[in-house]
Amino acid sequence: MFKLIGLIAGYYLFGFFGGLLGWLIGGFFDRMRAYGLGAMNPLQNALRQGVFLETVFVLMGKLAKADGVVSQDEIAHVEAFMQKLGMTTEHRLQAINWFKQGAVPGHDSTETCRRFMAVCGNTKNLKQVLLVYLIVMALADGDFHPAEQALLFDIAAQLGFDQAEFRQILDMVLNQSQFGAGQMDEAAALEEAYKALGVTRDSSDAEIKRAYRKLMSQYHPDKLIGQGVPADMIAMATEQAKEIQLAHELIKKSRGG
Repeated sequence: MFKLIGLIAGYYLFGFFGGLLGWLIGGFFDRMRAYGLGAMNPLQNALRQGVFLETVFVLMGKLAKADGVVSQDEIAHVEAFMQKLGMTTEHRLQAINWFKQGAVPGHDSTETCRRFMAVCGNTKNLKQVLLVYLIVMALADGDFHPAEQALLFDIAAQLGFDQAEFRQILDMVLNQSQFGAGQMDEAAALEEAYKALGVTRDSSDAEIKRAYRKLMSQYHPDKLIGQGVPADMIAMATEQAKEIQLAHELIKKSRGG
């Protein structure tokens, strides 16, 4: 919006080059509005990325140990996660140290969450993306243990989500994961598709479209990078976005869209 305003105003007042300058300045304000002021500061963005990474691995370790045992499936999930990131040996060792720190019995995650909130708490969607990564981690061994659920609710509360908000996020991720498994009949798949979008069969087409667009916006790569998610960590968000898109397509097809 600001780009267009800047283009028109600049061209009207100063001609072609004024229009070009107005377009560039307007683009700055559009990005600032979309991602927040910190996204325009490379140093602040680098700090957010570092804190985001540390928080992810520390809390992954805490989750893995929540049921008392760090399983081989959970270790394999973290190793695959690091491979996706293309980490150097040095960074991989740092990530492992963070994971081990979180897995120490009795580790208090309060300080980790407090620092995350201080650096990343005001950035759109970043808190929700963190929770999605942690939920996927909790599901890695195929057993969503009550201790893991309790810990996730506690982390969500520290990130500023009430129980209803987090339950909605949790339900959507659980159903997105089940929907993507491809092991359900058509009726069951359609039911899971509605849940994956956070809507119901009674929702109107307009409500479904809004829910779909909101979720896809939250997982948009450019937006996530602009908010501080390291570029290599976008892969998981992209996978979630694919499941959301599949769910939306199935709903549209069932409604003759």
